[in-house]
Amino acid sequence: MPISQNPNILNYGNVNFRYIAVGNEISPLDSGSAGIAPSVVPAMQNIYNAISASGLGARVKGPFLVNLYPYFAYASNTKDVRLDYALFTSPSTVVSDGPYQYQNLFNAMVDAANAALQKVGAADVEVVVSETGWPSAGGTATTLDNARSYNSNLIKSVGNGTPRKPGKPIETYIFDLIDENQKSPEIEKHWGVFLPNKQPKYPISFAK
Repeated sequence: MPISQNPNILNYGNVNFRYIAVGNEISPLDSGSAGIAPSVVPAMQNIYNAISASGLGARVKGPFLVNLYPYFAYASNTKDVRLDYALFTSPSTVVSDGPYQYQNLFNAMVDAANAALQKVGAADVEVVVSETGWPSAGGTATTLDNARSYNSNLIKSVGNGTPRKPGKPIETYIFDLIDENQKSPEIEKHWGVFLPNKQPKYPISFAK
C-alpha cells in the first residue's frame, strides 16, 4: 500500500511528517529486543517501498539520529561528572578537547557524534538529537527544578550550535511530552514536561 493511502497518514493531512523511525532501542545485544532485531532491516525496506509507491522515493534521505542523555552520564558517575556541566549551568569551560571548549555535556556528546561521523568520512551528515531530557523524580538528582533547568537551558542552547559546528542549530526533540505513569521502573514515569492530566509540571517556554 502506498504510504499516502495508509489511514494512519490520511487522518493527519495537515501534519508535516519529517521522519519515520523504524524500531526504537532495538539491539541484537539486548536480551529484551534481540528476538526482533533481525526484523528491523526488512521493516525499513517495507517502509521505503511504501514511500516509493507514493512517488516520494527521491525524498528519502536521513540525518544521523541519536538519543543523548547527559542525565544518565551524570547519574552513573557523579564523582567525575559535575551536575552543573550536565545541566548547562557551568559558568566556565569544564572540558577542553584541543581547540574545542565545552561548558555543557550535551554539546560534548553531540560533538562526539560529529567527530565519529567525520572519522568515517561522513562529516556532512547532520546530527539530529531524537531524544534528550531530564526526569523529575525516581532517581539521582531528579527534581522538578533540575528537570526545568535542563530542558529550559537546552532550548536556549541548541540554536547556537556546538564548538565543532558553531552557529548551526541542533535539531533536538525533548523526551518526554507527558509523564507515562504506567511505565517502570519508577524513573521512567517522570520524564514528561506535562502531567498525564495535561497540566505543565513546571514553567517552560519553547520560544527560541
